[in-house]
Amino acid sequence: MHQLENPRKDGETTKLKVSKPLNHFPIEILDLADSLKHLDLSGTGLSVLPENFGRLKKLKIAFFSHCHFTVFPKQLASCPELEMVAFRGNQMTTIPEDSLPPRLRWLILTNNRIATLPRSIGRCERLQKCMLAGNQLSSLPDEMAACRKLGLLRLSANRIQELPNWLFDLPELAFLSFAGNPCCPLAATSKDDHDTTPSSFLPEISWADLDVHGILGEGASGIISKGLWSGIDQDHEVAIKLFKGDVTSDGTPADEMEACIRAGSHANLIDPLGKICDHPDREGLVMQLVPTRFKTLGLPPSLQTCTRDRFSQEIRLATRQGLRILQGVAAAASHLHDRGVAHGDLYAHNILYSEEDGHALLGDLGAASIYHTNLDHENVERLEVLAFAHLIEDVWSVTNPGLDEHELRIAMQLAALHRKCSGPVGSRRPGFGEIYRQLSTMLQR
Repeated sequence: MHQLENPRKDGETTKLKVSKPLNHFPIEILDLADSLKHLDLSGTGLSVLPENFGRLKKLKIAFFSHCHFTVFPKQLASCPELEMVAFRGNQMTTIPEDSLPPRLRWLILTNNRIATLPRSIGRCERLQKCMLAGNQLSSLPDEMAACRKLGLLRLSANRIQELPNWLFDLPELAFLSFAGNPCCPLAATSKDDHDTTPSSFLPEISWADLDVHGILGEGASGIISKGLWSGIDQDHEVAIKLFKGDVTSDGTPADEMEACIRAGSHANLIDPLGKICDHPDREGLVMQLVPTRFKTLGLPPSLQTCTRDRFSQEIRLATRQGLRILQGVAAAASHLHDRGVAHGDLYAHNILYSEEDGHALLGDLGAASIYHTNLDHENVERLEVLAFAHLIEDVWSVTNPGLDEHELRIAMQLAALHRKCSGPVGSRRPGFGEIYRQLSTMLQR
C-alpha cells in the first residue's frame, strides 16, 4: 500500500494506508478520487470526515478502526461503491439513520458503545457480514429482517434479552454468535435448575506444573503454545492456550472458555484437559496436543469471498477422505448441540484432518454460544446446519471422485444431502444426528 507521504499522482493509486497520527482528514486524499478503492486510516486518531468525502466514488473498502469516531459518519452513505466499513474500537455510541452505505456487504463495529442500530439498516440488501460483538445492544431493529443476504452475524457481549424470531428465518444466515448476553443461560460451570444438558468438569492445573515451549499459533482470542504438563504420574505433551482478555470480533475469551468446558471430550473435538489456575495475569486452558499428521482443511475468507472459505490448490481429497471429514464434523456438531453449544464458526479453516484416514477435528470455539436446548435447540441447530451445507460444497470442490458406479452414487447422495441442509427454511433442514447417520451409511456401502 502507498503511504500518504508519497501517493501516486498518475491516477493509479488504488490502496492507501496512513499510519501516523492525524488531527484532521488529509484533504489531498480526495485528489485520488479517480482511482482509490481501499483506504485504511486505522489508528490515526481521526474523529470526523469532511463533508465532501463522497468524492471518493470508487472507494470500496474503508478502515477507521481504533480511532475516535463517536458517531458513525453520514458522509459514507454518499460513497456509491463502498462495500466494507470497519470502525472497531472507536467508543462509538451513535449510528444516525440513513448513514450506512447503500452497497454495504461487510460491516465491522466490534467493541464500541452502540446501544441501538438504525432502522435504515434494513435497506442494506447486500449486507452479508455484520460484526457487532462488544457493544450495548439490547435488541435488533425488526427492519433488519429485510437483510436477506446476511450470512454471518456476531452479537456476543451485548445486552440482548431475546433473539428475535425473524433471525432464524433469514435464508442465508449460517454463522451466528450470541454468547455473553442476557438471552444466554448461566455459565457452563454454574447451570440453572431448568438446564438439563450434560456438562463437563475440568480439573484445575497449576501454572507451576506447566513448561511452555514454542508458539504453535496465535488467534484473535489468545496464543497457543506447545508445552509439557508435569502430571502426578508422568509428563504429558499438551497445547497451552493463554487468553488475551480483550473482546474479539467473535466475543470474549471468558465465553470461549465456558463453551470449551461445556463441550467436554469427543473424538472429533480438540479436547480441553484442564483450566489453568494461579497464572499471574492470564486465564488459560490446557488442551490436547494435536499430532503433526493433522493438516488445516481450509483458508479463512478473504475480502473478496467475505463469508466463504478459500482452499489451497494443493488440497485434493479422495471420496472416502471427504466423507470421513464430513462425518467427523457432523459427529462433533451433534455432540455440541446435545450439550447446548452452538459452534458459531463451522468453517473449513477451523477443521484439522488426517491425510491418512480423513479423521477430522473441529476446533476454535471462539464464536461458540451456550443456549437452552429445551427452548432454542431446533432453531439454533438448523441455522448451523446451513454452515454444514457450505462445508459439504467446499469439501466436494476439493474432492476427486472416481467414475465407477459406487462413487457416482455417493456423489448423488451427497448432492441430495446438500440440498436438504441448504434449504431456505431452517425448520425443514435435518439435524446433525440425522446428517451423521446418512454420512455413516454412505461410508458403509
